[in-house]
Amino acid sequence: MKPVGPIPAGYDTLGGELAIGGRSASDLVAEAGRTPLFVYSRALMDARMADLRAALPQRVGVNYAVKANPHPAVIAHMAGLVDGFDIASSGELALCVAAGIDPRRISFAGPGKRDDELEAAIRAGVTLNCESEGEGMRALAIGRRLGIAPRIAIRVNPSFVMTGSGMKMGGGAKPFGVDADKVPALAKRLIGEGAEWRGLHIFTGSQTLSTDAIIEAQANVLALAGELTEAIGHGCPKLNMGGGLGIPYFPGDTPVDLPRVGAALAERVVQLPPALAETELCMEMGRYLVGEAGVYLTRIIDRKESHGTTYLVTDGGLHHQLAASGNFGTVVRRNYPSAIATRYDAEPTEEVNIVGCLCTPLDRLADNAMMPRAEMGDLVAVFCAGAYGATASPSAFLGHGPAAEMLV
Repeated sequence: MKPVGPIPAGYDTLGGELAIGGRSASDLVAEAGRTPLFVYSRALMDARMADLRAALPQRVGVNYAVKANPHPAVIAHMAGLVDGFDIASSGELALCVAAGIDPRRISFAGPGKRDDELEAAIRAGVTLNCESEGEGMRALAIGRRLGIAPRIAIRVNPSFVMTGSGMKMGGGAKPFGVDADKVPALAKRLIGEGAEWRGLHIFTGSQTLSTDAIIEAQANVLALAGELTEAIGHGCPKLNMGGGLGIPYFPGDTPVDLPRVGAALAERVVQLPPALAETELCMEMGRYLVGEAGVYLTRIIDRKESHGTTYLVTDGGLHHQLAASGNFGTVVRRNYPSAIATRYDAEPTEEVNIVGCLCTPLDRLADNAMMPRAEMGDLVAVFCAGAYGATASPSAFLGHGPAAEMLV
């Protein structure tokens, strides 16, 4: 037997079924008209933001990283919750504009911005998080052609990393950002040639569950930002400190101690370097805001036995939930939080493998997991599906197409 990951708090039972937003899984599927289906909970997003506001110092704002979940309804809901938005493409810019978000609330990161993307951002008034000298010079040239001073911050590649992070975004040779020792000279050149200086973006890592590592990284980011601002000789209008707060996916994972993070950050804010006295501070988060608020529902279309092993075959799979299948960067496959949604209050009675509909042995949603007995027609729920699910999975693989999505 292999345990499944911890189901996030906030989900209920209704008529023996999993309930999301006060409605049963079957009811939600009936409204969507099909499975597979991603369901995103407003209430869980609201609760996460309330926890953040309560824990973080008032001076520290929260930006939403759109790449985590760019569903239009999610973006529109986040517009009333967060202070800003971080995008990584002109496609995400278009989604934000369509949702009515003021482009001046948006910053644009990414190491390979095309000229047409730079032009769209400059025209709209988006802040460019500059990733290289070459990008900065291209932005200046486009701004001169348009007669618009581009709003530019510099994304810094620091010498330190966030220990224990799932993906390290700084330290050593990286395609992301400008090496810290080169930042002052580039900033002075950008300012001298007419850019509207917007400050610094220092993102060190993501998906970290170590509270101590997050506290240490934030202290390092603030210290480095102070040193760089002094060396640049201009104020730092805004500092994007990155995020990095992870969520529990697997057995044994424990949540970040958010009150401790907030208390440590409050101490640092009181003792900010003088160069950052007037700086607007923000944390950038995606997964932490929406990851636990999403559930992937998929229907069992076959139940079969093979050499004494029971397989529940669903109409979903890795083409929508690549990470849950274990094919999104994990070395040893472990089970995501999962359940039989239509028998949510039943006791587990059998060990099963839950697999998808794709013609590949990689298509697995749960291995050797204890579940209530399920039959064809029952619904399987995969939790922690609110981030990097629908858009970070190969939905075109084998022609099955994307899942439905809804916000409730």
